[in-house]
This record gives sequence, C-alpha cells and structure tokens, in this order.
Amino acid sequence: MTQKARKWRWKDHWFYFTIPALVIYVWFMAFPLFNSMRLSLYTGSGLVPTKFVGLQNYVELFTNPLYSDRLVGALKNTFILFGVCMAIQNTLGLMFANILSGRIRFGAAFRTLIFLPATMSVLVTGFLWKLILNPQWGAVNYLLVKMGLEQFRGYPWLGKPEIAMIVVSLVVVWQWVGNPTMIFLAGLQGISKDIVEAAAIDGASATQVFWKVKFPLLAPVIGVVTILTFVGNFNAFDIVFALTNARGAPEHSTDIMGTLFYRIAIAGEHPVAQPNMGVGASIATVTFFILLAGVSLWLYFRERAVEGR
Repeated sequence: MTQKARKWRWKDHWFYFTIPALVIYVWFMAFPLFNSMRLSLYTGSGLVPTKFVGLQNYVELFTNPLYSDRLVGALKNTFILFGVCMAIQNTLGLMFANILSGRIRFGAAFRTLIFLPATMSVLVTGFLWKLILNPQWGAVNYLLVKMGLEQFRGYPWLGKPEIAMIVVSLVVVWQWVGNPTMIFLAGLQGISKDIVEAAAIDGASATQVFWKVKFPLLAPVIGVVTILTFVGNFNAFDIVFALTNARGAPEHSTDIMGTLFYRIAIAGEHPVAQPNMGVGASIATVTFFILLAGVSLWLYFRERAVEGR
C-alpha cells in the first residue's frame, strides 16, 4: 500500500474513532434531554406519566399560582446566585490568577489552598458552613461579637429572607473560586511573554499591562468562564439542600431552579404533596431553553466581536 493510499484510508475512517464518545453522549446526555421534553407533554401519577396533555403542563406552570409564583422566585434567586458568582467569584479568580501568574514564593502552595475547597463534597461544605453560621455557637457570630459587634450576637445568617440567598451565594463563591482561578491562570500563561515585555519596555505599569494587554487577550476565556458559571448556577441544587432545605428556606428565599424541580417532580410540592413529573419536566425544559438562550447570545456577540476585529 502506498503512502498516499494509507493517508486516504486514515482520512476516510476518522469518524469511527468518535463512535464510543458519541454513543456515551447520546445515551447519557441527548436522550435524557429529549425524553424530558417528551415527558413535559404528559401527565399522570408516578415517575412515568402516560396521559398525553400537550402543552397543558406549561399552561399549569405559568398560570397556576402554586407553580408560577415559585417559578418566578426561583428564577430571581438563581439570577442572584449568578450575579454574585460573576461579581465576586470570577473577579477574585481573575485577581488570584494574575497574582499566581507572576513569580511569587510558594505559588504552588497558594494554588493548592485556593483550589482545595473545590475538591470537597458540596454536602460536606454545606454542613460545615451551616455549623459555622449557626446563630448560637457559630464561629462567624463568635468572632464578630469578640470584635465588639454585639448586634451580631445570635444573628441568623440563614434565617433572614433578605440576606439568606446572598449568604448561600457567598458559600458557593468560597467553594468554587478555585475553578475560574485555574482557568484564568491557564489563559494568562498562554499569553506570549514577548507582548508583556514589549509593553513594559514601552513604559507601561503593571496595572496598564493587565488592563491594556492581558485583559483584552483574556476575553475568550472570560466568556467561557461566564458560560460555565451560568450553566452551573442553573443546575445547582445540593448547596441549597445542604445549607437550608429543599424548600429553599426561609420563606422560599433560597429557592432556585434545581430545588423547585426537585420539589415538584420528585418530592411533591405543598399542599398537594404529590410528585408531578409532567410539570417537573416542563421546569427542566424551561431551564434548558434559558440556558440555550444565554449561550446563544454569548456565541452571537462573540462572533460579532471576532468579525469586528
């Protein structure tokens, strides 16, 4: 067989190497997604509804106050979680990455410390922070009182509807700040040192180098981190379950899309207390289209930005 024929053979059969990954993706990702959309058109008792009702589940979801009020609240809280993670988690991640990209002592140790919380189970993290935030003997209130802030004696951080979602979001930030840090660090390390050195030779300060050179080159990485944060927040469930409960206590102030789906589709929403897989599947479908819209917008503006260069 000639070399030309051998090259043609490999070029012609590359698709076969993707079949195992494609099978896994279709079976564990695509099939459950489309099956969930199918279930949203059915109703009935149990985990497999059998009575076809068309779009009635969506009408019920958006018009029945039992579901619609909770849906609006869960969407609001999920966007609060996303906003806090974008403003604090990803900003800290970018700052840590910029520091770690330079030559600092014990850089490896700092990377390990920053990423360490991400290796912990979310349920363990939630349980630990529930103890730390305990109003009676938690470490946070103890330290604040020792600092002379008596107004925080017995302060219920997870018991006030006005701040409970912010507190939950800050726990999420604490645990997952290592992820954007590592991604941003990889992006910064991929920037040519020649560009940075050229800017420094031209008289640019460290701050100017970051904002005028590094930050624009990190735009694609920032977009990826934004999408990962957006998708991750809309799929969150366990941190709220561990810190408060599946009902998003207090007064549904920490209720997010994941806990709403769990209550309606699996546990049963009060006062009905009977699982409704059809409406639950419609919530999952609505979540999917929100994520699809968000990712599509990012891709659209990203493509516009690339074309405008």
